[in-house]
Amino acid sequence: MLYRNYFKRLIDMLVAALVLIIGCIPMLIVAIIVKITSPGPVFFKQRRYGLNSEPFNMYKFRSMSERAPELANQNFAYMDAYITPVGSFLRKTSIDELPQLINVFLGKMSLIGPRPLADTDRKVLDLRREFGADQVRPGITGLAQVNGRNNISDVEKAEYDTEYAQHVTARNDFAIVVQTIVKVVKQADINHE
Repeated sequence: MLYRNYFKRLIDMLVAALVLIIGCIPMLIVAIIVKITSPGPVFFKQRRYGLNSEPFNMYKFRSMSERAPELANQNFAYMDAYITPVGSFLRKTSIDELPQLINVFLGKMSLIGPRPLADTDRKVLDLRREFGADQVRPGITGLAQVNGRNNISDVEKAEYDTEYAQHVTARNDFAIVVQTIVKVVKQADINHE
């Protein structure tokens, strides 16, 4: 309980601040590349749901064109038609996720937790609320992400999210971080996210 209630938030703030400071120049370069390779804003902003199902604005580097419809990733018939020239690289390397560290630092998100979802994923959001998985801050990565991401069903996502919410420990978080690094290096399970 000590980790869940105090140390997890402290670690989130320290890691987010450190990465934002160290990464400010590379992130600025990414922002410039996003801006000059496609029309539109640098950041993708979307209302997502977090702790206690409260809405907040989540930020990512924009990897899709402005004309992309607002759909859950798995509902796109042909997503590649909307990916920007650098968008595929940003997604495969998860660089598009870096601005979420601002949300982590501000306390809207955590490094580890259920992914913050939008209204397009209403079924999973409702299941999370029903199972109590919305009682933890959403994360940049989480148990569902290292167990299949968008290759698993909505029910499985909610079950993994609930399992995580019931067992928030330093050991589990460390295991998820290691598994996430392996997934990113292998570029596994990212075809639709």
